[in-house]
Amino acid sequence: MNHIVLYKPQIPPNTGNIARTCAGTNTALHLIHPLGFDVTDRTLKRAGLDYWNELEIYHYRNLRAFLQQVDQKQLFLVSKFAPRVYSDVDLSEVDQDYYFLFGKETTGLPERFMRDYEEQCIRIPMDDTHIRSLNLSNTANIIIYEALRQQQFVGLDKTYTYDHDKLK
Repeated sequence: MNHIVLYKPQIPPNTGNIARTCAGTNTALHLIHPLGFDVTDRTLKRAGLDYWNELEIYHYRNLRAFLQQVDQKQLFLVSKFAPRVYSDVDLSEVDQDYYFLFGKETTGLPERFMRDYEEQCIRIPMDDTHIRSLNLSNTANIIIYEALRQQQFVGLDKTYTYDHDKLK
């Protein structure tokens, strides 16, 4: 199973959009506190629409609590400062749990923590002379869909039939 892990997320619509993606891709969502918003926040719920009940979601009081609960061998830290490109990582094992950890929108992941896990850091190539970073929810989508692509989109409907009559 794939897992998106958000370290101290601050912007409710980002978390809501990521929750919606998780619900649509059978991906678990892990939230590491403190959060920059209340989980009852109206904009959080609006961004996630009515998919919150379709979501496998976990809460942790801090990073240490999260690390104590998961298999760290398949933990990937997503950062623009990572040496390795996300598409160079083998994520093809369907029965493996992959955890993709994203830092908070303003400061990312703690620098020391990233140094401790340097071999597990991955990045999305971008032109950072024009922007500081990509949007968190867009980044999470890129990473999760790369994992799903490598896993042949197992468990997802790939045979959608378009109904022209619905357009009339």
